[in-house]
Amino acid sequence: MNAAHPVDPAIEIHDLRVALSGVPILRGVDLSVAPGEWVTIIGPNGAGKSTLLRAIGGLVAFTGQIRLHGVPLGRLSRRERARLVATVPQNPEIPPGMAVLDYALLGRTPYIRTLGRESAADIEIVERVLDRLDLLPFAGRPLETLSGGERQRAFLARALAQGVRPGPADGPEHRQILLLDEPTSALDIGHQQDVLDLVDELRGTERLTVVSTMHDLSIAGEYADRLVLLAHGQGVAAGTPDEVLTEETLGAHYGARVRVTRGEHGPLVIPVRTSTRR
Repeated sequence: MNAAHPVDPAIEIHDLRVALSGVPILRGVDLSVAPGEWVTIIGPNGAGKSTLLRAIGGLVAFTGQIRLHGVPLGRLSRRERARLVATVPQNPEIPPGMAVLDYALLGRTPYIRTLGRESAADIEIVERVLDRLDLLPFAGRPLETLSGGERQRAFLARALAQGVRPGPADGPEHRQILLLDEPTSALDIGHQQDVLDLVDELRGTERLTVVSTMHDLSIAGEYADRLVLLAHGQGVAAGTPDEVLTEETLGAHYGARVRVTRGEHGPLVIPVRTSTRR
């Protein structure tokens, strides 16, 4: 009987170092993310969370190793990388006058032949995503006329549309990596839940691998399979939400007094008031 072939990690990072304008931001980060896993990067401001996502997406220079499904990042063309990685940055550029539907259709660009046009299937994929994000009524609206929360959902729609790959859902080509940098920062609690539930659902139907950054530790623990805590550009803790979200660990690296209790799906982190003034 033949042994099963080992599966390459979706993302494999070794000794990742990034300096911006000569200032070290990441200082030897190691990370491995399995296909289909959701890993959330947490840490105080300035820890290097966004820079880590930008490095995985090939948007900043780095030293060390980054492999996507076993392939060194530097060997991938821009188009090949776009077929593997979809990113929602914190502050995406807003093309003036572009309608929501047209913006979301940009996510289908890696699958369209040179000088070709989007297919009916591409439009159907985008409309389905817009509908799930409550954006279909805004399809013809220019992005700049939307509220901050509506705009954030449009940014997510583009990335989610990019993550739906052509071909059979169980084919080996279905291995998209979704990078989400603070994806719910501008959303109300209802849309936060809708967006994160949709991402979680697409992990199963589209075989997405998700790496996100989040400041809300309770939400991070609710949805992620694993958490990685960065501090001063280095990984200082990693594991399940229960293993990472402890009062001692958060107090040491955030300088905050918190209480951690057990929620329905993960730990809940509650700030504890330090002042006694009423």
